Amino acid sequence: MNSLGELERAVLEHLWAVGGPVTAARLREVFADRGLALTTVHTVLTRLEQKGFVVSDTARPRQFTARASREEHAAELMHEVLGQAGDRQAALARFVGSVSADEVDLLRQLLAAHPEAGHRTGEPGAG
Repeated sequence: MNSLGELERAVLEHLWAVGGPVTAARLREVFADRGLALTTVHTVLTRLEQKGFVVSDTARPRQFTARASREEHAAELMHEVLGQAGDRQAALARFVGSVSADEVDLLRQLLAAHPEAGHRTGEPGAG
């Protein structure tokens, strides 16, 4: 979310917290302490939509929803960053080396439950 401004991040955080559609007028009420004009809220929502973070319907008034959950967004970011790593194995090794023991246990559980774990060619246990 480095590409988002502070207000864009705040709006997206609110959309994630609500978990459902929200109108620009309602968001203006939520951020009343900032003294935002309705056109400003619409501009922020339009920018979030152009960046792929938000979707809207065609109802009047338009309602806006986060395109993905906070967890889905985090997973997409992790995958994107891993894809940019020159050495994926080294990046994964550093990541695993930086997590807590509880997180290591959780990763093991998640990998054991994953239907494709160990079934790709070249991986230990693939067959």
